[in-house]
Amino acid sequence: MSNSIERMLNEFQHQSWQREFYEAMHRQPELSGQERQTAAMILKQLERFDCEVISPIGGHGIVAVLRNGEGPHVLMRADFDGLPVTEQSGARYASKVEGRMHACGHDMHTTALLSAISLFDAHRDHWAGTFIALFQPSEENGTGAQTMVADGLVNKIPTPTVCFGQHVVAGPAGRVFSMPGAAAAACDSIEIGIQGKSAHGSMPHNSVDPTFAAAMIVVRLQGIVGREIAPQDFAVISVGTLESGHSNNTIPGEARIVVNCRTYSEKVKAKLYAAIERVVRGECSASGCHPPTFRYFAHGPLTDNDPHVFARVRANFDAAFAQESRTANRWTASEDFANIPSAFGVPYLYWTVGCTPHEQWEAAEASDTIGQDIPVNHMATFLPDYEPTLEACTKATIVAAMTYLRHQ
Repeated sequence: MSNSIERMLNEFQHQSWQREFYEAMHRQPELSGQERQTAAMILKQLERFDCEVISPIGGHGIVAVLRNGEGPHVLMRADFDGLPVTEQSGARYASKVEGRMHACGHDMHTTALLSAISLFDAHRDHWAGTFIALFQPSEENGTGAQTMVADGLVNKIPTPTVCFGQHVVAGPAGRVFSMPGAAAAACDSIEIGIQGKSAHGSMPHNSVDPTFAAAMIVVRLQGIVGREIAPQDFAVISVGTLESGHSNNTIPGEARIVVNCRTYSEKVKAKLYAAIERVVRGECSASGCHPPTFRYFAHGPLTDNDPHVFARVRANFDAAFAQESRTANRWTASEDFANIPSAFGVPYLYWTVGCTPHEQWEAAEASDTIGQDIPVNHMATFLPDYEPTLEACTKATIVAAMTYLRHQ
């Protein structure tokens, strides 16, 4: 790790504005596509820094560009939407909006990126190049990154040399997890429409029962992963919705199934989706239903870390965080972050940062109850341990960016 990176890390301090911003954002979460107030809060903070602000891009998206002479261009992304969850964390700054919560830590991501901007802006003598801070809305519904791209992101900001993203997760607060290759799963949801023929419940012979077909489809779908995907590969098919009928004595005319699928491989994904369509078509044909319909939505790209970027950044993570720099396990959750570097055709690295209070993690680890006792993302009790998590997220951003930015 260079002296310039070390000097930048030593400049980090917990300041009151960071905590005030984080708590204000946590109190007022906004759902995907509705982040007007949050975007205004971010823009207000950016007024304090010497940067070019480009907004809006793709709804409520914001980009801040800090130029500091010749050198590489580094992009760091933070998402800022909340979730439709009623908070039960007990925090004094808990959400004031019923049914909405920052249950995934996007408020921490945003605060950390602003914190990194403040360091880059105040200590330009340590680096040269361009730091691009991208604040992305609508991550939770998987549309935000692609919407920013569709709104001309590639033509509105400098082309980055490399892109970075991070996410807080359950784990000892301040521990940084990174890995090369597939780090988060690709995902899609598939809505399946089954058209039969309605009849009175007392005359089933006059019907073509879509409920029976749907039930058989759900059963058969469970066999695809177990019997068609190799044991060393990863795939998930989860049936999240099964709808059919609204009356106790009527066989309905149609049924609806929604499945969610996740893989770490485009090859496995293609095989999985072909098998799903084959099973659905086969069961509909066997039941005498009309040909089914398929609608693919909520796409999340595979997060596939560039091994060369990983190797360069990981060496500095290890130097900066010592024993708190660890190798990540693959995340079965999905992200839309990769749509941004993909649009520019540049490599990227996406890592995670633990946010669980150490004493809570260690107690659960000692009793082997981590899976039961530790709140994870999207739970109503999820709440990052503020100080160590913010410090690690800010410093990880600095380390990754400074790995590429020219040192002075």
